[in-house]
Formats: sequence, C-alpha cells, structure tokens
Amino acid sequence: MSPNDQRSLANGFELSSLPAGFHDDPFPVYRALREHAPVKLMTDGSYFLTRYDDLITVYKDTRTFSSDKKLEFKPKYGDSLLYEHHTNSLVFSDPPLHTRVRKLIAGALTPRAIASMEDGLVRLIDSLLDRMEEKQRRREKIDLIEDFASAIPIEVIGNLLSIPVDERGPLRDWSLAILGALEPVLSAENFAAGNRAVAEFIDYLNHLIARRREIPGNPETDVLTRLIQGEADGEKLSSKELLHNCIFLLNAGHETTTNLIGNGLVSLCEHPAQRARLLKSPELIKTAIEEMLRFESSNQLGNRITTAPVDIGGMAMPAQTRLTLCIGAANRDPSQFDSPEIFDISRQPNRHLAFASGAHACAGMSLARLEGQIAIGRLLTRFPAYALAGKPVRSGRVRFRGFLQIPAELS
Repeated sequence: MSPNDQRSLANGFELSSLPAGFHDDPFPVYRALREHAPVKLMTDGSYFLTRYDDLITVYKDTRTFSSDKKLEFKPKYGDSLLYEHHTNSLVFSDPPLHTRVRKLIAGALTPRAIASMEDGLVRLIDSLLDRMEEKQRRREKIDLIEDFASAIPIEVIGNLLSIPVDERGPLRDWSLAILGALEPVLSAENFAAGNRAVAEFIDYLNHLIARRREIPGNPETDVLTRLIQGEADGEKLSSKELLHNCIFLLNAGHETTTNLIGNGLVSLCEHPAQRARLLKSPELIKTAIEEMLRFESSNQLGNRITTAPVDIGGMAMPAQTRLTLCIGAANRDPSQFDSPEIFDISRQPNRHLAFASGAHACAGMSLARLEGQIAIGRLLTRFPAYALAGKPVRSGRVRFRGFLQIPAELS
C-alpha cells in the first residue's frame, strides 16, 4: 500500500463504517492510523489512539483519564439493564468502587491460589481432548471453539464462583450477548439480546447468592463467597455491585481466554515454522503465549474519558473528551516491538498491552496465562499435526478479536 493510500485510509477511518475486510485483518488499517493519524479525531468528537506510548500515558494517569462510563453509556443504553451492568462493573469504574472490587477479587486469585488450580486444569483439558478424539473417531466435526477453547474458561469461572456444573449451560450465551452490546455500532437486535441476557443472569445470580449466603463456601477459593462476605475491615459490596461484578467475572474470564486459545491455535497453523519450534522446544510455551497475546490481542479496544483539559500527541482536548485506546495497534507499534508484524514465539522482551496496564491491568491475567499455556501446550503435544478443516469464522466484532468457529482435524 502506497503512503498516499495509507494516508487516505487513515483519514477516512470511522468505527461506524469500517472498510471491507477489516474484521479479518484490521492491522493494515491500524498501521495506517499509527503512521498518519495516531491521535485520530472522529466525527463524533472522540479520539482514536494507536501509539503504544500514548496508551501507556493514559493507563498510568487514572485521575485525568477516567474509566467511568456513565456519561458515555447513557446515550447508548438509556435506562436499561445494560447501562446498569456496565456502569457497575470493575472494568468500567474508578475508585472507590474499582479499588474495593479489585481487592476482593485479587484476594482469591493469589499466585498460590492459581497454582493450586493447575492439576484441575490439566484434568479438564485432557478430558476435553479425549472428547474431541472420540468425536473424530465417530467422524463428527471438530470445532476448536465450541469443543475446546470456550469450554475451558466457562468451567474455570464456574469453579471460581462455585456454580453447579449442571447450571453452567447458559453462561457462554449470556456472556456473548452482554459483551456484543459493547460494540461501537449497536443494533436493536443486539441491544435487546444484551438486556435479556443481563436480566436472565441477574435472576439466576439472585438464587445462587441466596444459596451461598445460607451455605457459604471457602472464601480462599470461592470468589462468590468472598465477594458476599467482603473483607475483615468492613469492605463490602452493595447488592447491585455484587450482582454486576459476578457477571463481569464471567464475561472477562470467558471472552479473553477463549480468544487467546482460539487465536493462538490458528496463529500456529498459519505459522508452521513457529509451530515446529514450539514442538521441538515446548519450554517456549510461556513466551509463545505472550506472543499470541501481542500478535492477536483478545481485547482490541479500550475506552477512557478525560476529566480535565489535556494534550495527547499535540492534540488539545477539553474535559469529557472520549478516547478509544486501540490495543491491537499499540501491540504492533514498531517503536516498542522489533519487526512487530512477525509472529515470534521466543520474543523477549514483550511488554504487550493485551491485559491493559496500570491500575486497570486485568486482575485475572495470571489465570488466563495458565489456561492458555496448559490448553495449547497439551493440545499441541497430543495432536502435533492438528490442522484446520475449513476457514475459521471470525466473530465479526471490533472490540474483541476472536473466532466463533474453528473447524479442525486432529492428528
């Protein structure tokens, strides 16, 4: 693409009218923006940021760049359950709510607690691999999302909240509907589906919480019990905060990890030399997971709103300016990463922003990493020649980058 074509692409970029092929490969657009309009003024008055250093600046200054979404989401959602949910969850809040919720969640996701989950994760993943192998023996189609990637975090989050196994069926559909409503362009159908999912999830949680109040679990391992009981110093959540942060836990843990595993497995298929390296040197799985997170970030976009006048990249912005942080673009910024378009499973250092940074860095990042390492590592060991059995189907979303389907053959 010529510099003039890149400049034209950057100048015409709008989230509301994406160019053809964007969902399959947004990275040429991100590159054009980074080079020609890194602080891009959109027609709605917001700015779209694509440089690594600009995102770091925003992440580090939580006073100037707020995560609170009440002002931004009111026109989008009105007085709906989606508005209530997204303005009460950890990711879209500032202190003191953010501080209280994060402290409670982090207390159940300590390094020791996560390490204790490893044996259970291995058993879960091996059982899923067994089931896929049996399906293939029966000549049934294998889907690495439905049969594998999405099943892992659902069970992990279900275990963290101690949701009975036979009650986990609707969780994935609820999560997809609620997160789908975060897309920049929201259809009436997606709005209705998102609200319906929040209502159904809240109804379910009210019953689950009532049971847990009556028979508490171990707060060291049961996040729901921990959230209900709060801290010994009196830090507790209101009923509304409790409900919506249980929903958030499912959504955050499910979507990012499903996408990490799915994106990683496809990336290895598309880069056979790197797959061969990983098969030869399985100890590279940790750096491989970091590269999968950088190269195909599960979460592509974040948002902030300014609380005071500020200058970013020479652009003067007043208070209450909305910002979109393009994680997918920043993670391929050549000022931070050598040869950023190259998929290199041994890349070091690799200070990607797939889990954001600063105060809002993902509280469950260590758990997601462990899930990815065990899932991809064990699948690759058992089925080293697994292959795509058709074109994977992208989710068609901008904020979250992943697949709805990955048809595969195991060998």
